[in-house]
Amino acid sequence: MTTTRVPIVENILNANDRIAEANRQKFDAAKTFAINLMASPGAGKTSLILQTIQALKSSYKVGVVEGDTAPVTIDADKVTAVGMPAIQINTGGDCHLDAIMLSQGLSQLSLDGLDLVIVENVGNLICPAAFKLGTHANVLIASIPEGDDKPYKYPNIYRGISALVVNKIDLTPYVKFDMKYFTDGVRLLNPGVEVFPVSCTTGEGIPAWKQWLKDNITKAKH
Repeated sequence: MTTTRVPIVENILNANDRIAEANRQKFDAAKTFAINLMASPGAGKTSLILQTIQALKSSYKVGVVEGDTAPVTIDADKVTAVGMPAIQINTGGDCHLDAIMLSQGLSQLSLDGLDLVIVENVGNLICPAAFKLGTHANVLIASIPEGDDKPYKYPNIYRGISALVVNKIDLTPYVKFDMKYFTDGVRLLNPGVEVFPVSCTTGEGIPAWKQWLKDNITKAKH
């Protein structure tokens, strides 16, 4: 009797990638720039989203897809309260969003007139790195209180990102955090990544982040 190996994980990821490509085609057809925003819990995903909306709202329309493991609308409600469309995806306890979930979410979010879509993934530094969503860029938020060792402990999520936002830099005087050690670890994994030190509390660094988004929004429209 022989043993047959069934490549379940490979097949699941292949199916996910096909749907991710369909999601990408939707964004491209609408000329909407889309980002997959990842971070650990508490790093400041929602805070950055609200800062981003504030920075762009005079010129651009932003849509948000919120991913949560529980059936709550706390983050989506914060977005709609400032006048931008948002939908909530309940992952049913899964530790990440996948392309199928995003596809279902996009069926409820009209891309017409949207310049930017921000997909807030589930707070996790492992699972979200494995699943393509079909967005144009993966963005990771790290935060000063998390510590400067995260690129060394969670390398996979740093390898696949286009931009890194280092949040809560206003806490640098009060928290032991070696920025050089941190960024050296990031550059070893991803030499070309854009790094944006910001404070969502004070607004420091937000203009550079805003400009990066504006540049990519412009590219998506051509």
